Amino acid sequence: MFITAAYAAGETAAQGPGPYWWVPYVAILVIMYFLILRPQLNRAKEQKAMIGGIKRGDTVVTEGGLIGKVTKVTSDTELQVELGEGLRVRVLRAKILEVRTKGEVRAANDDDKSASSSKSS
Repeated sequence: MFITAAYAAGETAAQGPGPYWWVPYVAILVIMYFLILRPQLNRAKEQKAMIGGIKRGDTVVTEGGLIGKVTKVTSDTELQVELGEGLRVRVLRAKILEVRTKGEVRAANDDDKSASSSKSS
């Protein structure tokens, strides 16, 4: 009888979390999986397949930016790469950034050439 309306409303509003409080957290985890984790796993699988398929005669780019031709596959973890005439180095497979097979030309170089030829026309 003497209870004010504001005090009575405060008692009903002080409830615990609803039954579906976990839904936003699960949604965030699912979004993170599809936007971050899954593409990263796919890139790692492609990199592993690329490094596993290196053979003699392939042109490789190391993480240090050195470009050379594979002259010998010495073991599962090492390659012998020729950087210049008579300059051969041993390189770890894990440090190979990119593999360019025989005759392969980078697409960026083709785009640059076509852009420069269209500018001169």
